[in-house]
Amino acid sequence: MADALKYLEAEIKDLKDQSLYSWPRTLDGANKAICVYDNKEVINLSANNYLGLCDHPKIVERALEYTKKYGAGPGAVRTIAGSMKIHLDLEEKIADFKHCEACLLFQSGYTANAGTSAAILDKQSIVFSDQLNHASIIDGIRISGTAKGIYKHSDMDHLKQLLEENRDKEYNRRLLVTDGVFSMDGDIAKLPELVELAREYDCIMMIDDAHSSGVLGSHGRGTVDHYNLHGQVDIQVGTLSKAIGALGGYVVGTRALIDWLMNRGRPILFSTSLPPAVVGAVDAAFDLLKEDDSLVKQLWQNREYWVKGLQEAGFDVGQSATPIVPIIAGENEKAVTLSRRLFEEGLFAQSIVFPTVPRGTARVRTIVTAKHTPDILDRALEIFTKVGKELEIIS
Repeated sequence: MADALKYLEAEIKDLKDQSLYSWPRTLDGANKAICVYDNKEVINLSANNYLGLCDHPKIVERALEYTKKYGAGPGAVRTIAGSMKIHLDLEEKIADFKHCEACLLFQSGYTANAGTSAAILDKQSIVFSDQLNHASIIDGIRISGTAKGIYKHSDMDHLKQLLEENRDKEYNRRLLVTDGVFSMDGDIAKLPELVELAREYDCIMMIDDAHSSGVLGSHGRGTVDHYNLHGQVDIQVGTLSKAIGALGGYVVGTRALIDWLMNRGRPILFSTSLPPAVVGAVDAAFDLLKEDDSLVKQLWQNREYWVKGLQEAGFDVGQSATPIVPIIAGENEKAVTLSRRLFEEGLFAQSIVFPTVPRGTARVRTIVTAKHTPDILDRALEIFTKVGKELEIIS
């Protein structure tokens, strides 16, 4: 039996030979704008901690409060042990914040996406999905066993062609699904056009707002709010582990949708819900968002400052329109080397390579937060410029 997995050693070597092997760095302490990775203090441009809420005092305080009052865990899945009132109260708060009828908490954004698709579709359905949608959407489609039409990234002409080709075919349900903000490029979905096509071709409209929640729209309400399309998107998925600063995911929509997911969403039926500490942290985060949008405004000021500096230095930032800002390096090896050299100079920005992104578009992905000061960003630009010239990414 000891040799049963011997083949993995060759597979790992192959990954290393192609510059595709990775192992996470070790974070010592809270996730901040400057923190300690692998025993080295560095500027952190890799986290999804957009608003800097991971260690916000009010969030930490409420997490501790909920733990002391409600314990470490809920005991079992909701359909066995019952829903804790704190879960119901948080769901009501999120639904109100998103201007929707109802909400259901999931263990992660991943399970929210995959579990929802699997629950609302059957094998006589068809899904139309952007080619750059998140892996959780792709896996949900695979689990469903549906027919699919993958349209070129944000290409509305190609999407319409696929919709037209399938107009007269007999499908029980049609789902059109997109990321709100695309995680590797930082561009925003063309939601108004997608909503119009969904209406024209009788599709359920679903959006994954993982990188939009807490970022886009008034007080960070997301892509739907950004485009003022309330009531026109059937399913909104969000995460609680990025801008919200904690852990988990959620789905908002009609009461009927949430009732159905409670009865047929497999992550809900077969996995224990969020622990009280997380519920408390998320509860405090949504209070902060609703009361004050200064962190969201600061995030966008920092984003504009960062992008301007990179472009003036000559870096290619692709199609970024959000705080996700890729620096395109080209080949896998160059992106990996860029990330390594940046770290050596005091900056942590992770390389993203094939198959996560297409060949020839390997990059270092940077994410600025509301907590990066101008001094920190200036130092980061100095490091990027030095290493970029050294590796001949810029002249």
